[in-house]
Amino acid sequence: MSDNPATPDATTDETLTEEDVYEVLEEVIDPELGLDFVSLGLVYDVNIEGSDVYVTFTLTTPACPIGPQVSEQMREFVGDLPGVTGVHPKMVFDPAWSPEMMSEEAKFALGF
Repeated sequence: MSDNPATPDATTDETLTEEDVYEVLEEVIDPELGLDFVSLGLVYDVNIEGSDVYVTFTLTTPACPIGPQVSEQMREFVGDLPGVTGVHPKMVFDPAWSPEMMSEEAKFALGF
């Protein structure tokens, strides 16, 4: 029995999906661009292994200093999902990010 109050969905369906993870990753915002990491195409992969979630992501440039901040936000937001006991962000730079990876909405918002 959990000490945390469960949402009605959590009590009937405890299966964590990639969609659940991507949804909370939309709360991770690039402070310079003001858009979320998912829309910007910065989240490359989500892998769920039991109660652990592995998130592979990149930054707009290797020189961008927000990597540690982003990793911490990912741990916080994904870690709040029911059933998650470990969040493992991994920053990569291959393949290199490009504006073509953004959603159409993000391209429009940034004038691409």
